[in-house]
Amino acid sequence: MKNENNFRYGTLPGSTAPLAVAYVPMQVSAVPAYESEEALSRGTLFPGLDLPFMNIVNSKLKSTPMTEVMAIDFVADELELYLDTHADDKEAFDMYQTFLALRKEARCRYKEKYGPIDQSDMLGEDSYTWLKDPWPWEFQYKTEV
Repeated sequence: MKNENNFRYGTLPGSTAPLAVAYVPMQVSAVPAYESEEALSRGTLFPGLDLPFMNIVNSKLKSTPMTEVMAIDFVADELELYLDTHADDKEAFDMYQTFLALRKEARCRYKEKYGPIDQSDMLGEDSYTWLKDPWPWEFQYKTEV
C-alpha cells in the first residue's frame, strides 16, 4: 500500500506504520585513538564508532598466532569501512594497501604452520584437509617432524 508521498506502509498489529529508513552518520575523525589491543577487544579503532551493546566490552584477547591474523584482518576491515565514506583519503588508502599486503603475508604464514584458515585456503591443495585438526580458531602447535 502507498500513500500520497509514495512511501510504502506495512501492517503491524493494530495499526500501520512506515517502513524504517536506515541512517548511518558520517564518521568525524580518521585518527584512531585506541591502542591495537584495546581496539581489537572493543571492535573498532575509532572511539566515535564505539557503541558496545548494553555497554558490554569484550575482554582482551590472548596473544596467539591466530590473534595476529585476526588483528590484521580487523584493521584492514576497519580501514575498508572508513574508505567507504572517505574514498578520497589517500593516506587511509595507502595504509589500507599496506594492511592488505600484511594480511596476505600473515595468512600465508599461518597456513604454512597450522593449516587452512578458511575454505579458500584449500585452493591448490593435494587433498581435502579442511576437517583435519587443528581448526583455525583452535590454538595449538603442530608437532615438528
